[in-house]
Amino acid sequence: MLDEYALVEGCRRQDRTVQRQLYERFAGKLFVVCKRYVKDPDEAEDVLQDSFVKIYRHIGSFRFECPLEAWLKRVVINTALKHLRKEKPWEHTADVQEMAPILPQADESLPSLNYQYLLQLIQELPPGCRTVFNLYAIEGYNHPEIAEMLDIAEGTSKSQYARARTLLQQKLRNEQRVRDESI
Repeated sequence: MLDEYALVEGCRRQDRTVQRQLYERFAGKLFVVCKRYVKDPDEAEDVLQDSFVKIYRHIGSFRFECPLEAWLKRVVINTALKHLRKEKPWEHTADVQEMAPILPQADESLPSLNYQYLLQLIQELPPGCRTVFNLYAIEGYNHPEIAEMLDIAEGTSKSQYARARTLLQQKLRNEQRVRDESI
């Protein structure tokens, strides 16, 4: 198996065998990233394919200043966001100030969940909430960064995140109630 340097250099030379090795090594992990942003598996696959086209085209700009996987993940996130920008799922949302009376308190948090179940719950969120939740809670971006990335107001980012948390908490409470009733 080639190391990262050999993978990058082979891709820079447009060696199809090495490109295939890069794809096979990282496609599974990167597909999970796609699915966090795009609910439909077929669309997520399209985003993944578009991402690899960009990766192969721009691999020459990779300078080994970060791990290769981090750079690949960033390309995938940007490609998913570009895909979502076409739909503008956050365009008709309230600002955080309008939602202040109904937002959860900051000390409320999601309980520990297994990753696959949390991914499933996140995929059920509306697209705008799902996108902001992923960027903030999973990728670690702050609201000003998210606002810039999505070309939205910072307040919209905050309200989408708050709405996502509220929806996730409601789903968890409903599920707990169902479990309690079945006992």
